[in-house]
Amino acid sequence: MNDAALCGVFHFQKTEEGTMNLQDIHSLIKMIDESGMDEMTIEEGDFKITLKRQSDVPAPVSGNAPMFFPMPQMPFPQAPPAAPPSVQAAASPPTADAAVPAKKYKEIRSPMVGTFYRAPSPEANPYVQVGDQVSKGKVLCIIEAMKLMNEIESDVDGKIVKIMVENAQPVEYDQVLFLIE
Repeated sequence: MNDAALCGVFHFQKTEEGTMNLQDIHSLIKMIDESGMDEMTIEEGDFKITLKRQSDVPAPVSGNAPMFFPMPQMPFPQAPPAAPPSVQAAASPPTADAAVPAKKYKEIRSPMVGTFYRAPSPEANPYVQVGDQVSKGKVLCIIEAMKLMNEIESDVDGKIVKIMVENAQPVEYDQVLFLIE
């Protein structure tokens, strides 16, 4: 049955308000299903109804549509299993860092989640090394977040005692990056 024949065959009965009743609409839907048509429009006077078949095939994508590619996930290094506390304390001699109370050091923490970089580029020297004197406002490292490079500055004067993160490693919000004396 062709589209023209369908449009000529169907007649609906107007209700008192001048619109189709529910039975007429069901008949139209059945007609579209049986005919294989994708769309049907019926107009009579100032009344118009358009019915469209929903396709199981996704709509074609425009050439200008943004494309999204999954980002490869970098595996996090696995920590070795911890020994029981009594064995661990006996096995490792106290270090210089452990002998000094933590309150002596000022912690520089990450203000965001991202990737920690010690230098402005892979070929460049690191911003700071252990033992360097730093002043307030000196750039210590970069944290890359969402392809933006964010310089992390020292908020105190002092000496870099320890760098807590390896270069190019992911860091979490509020993770300690540096200890400054």
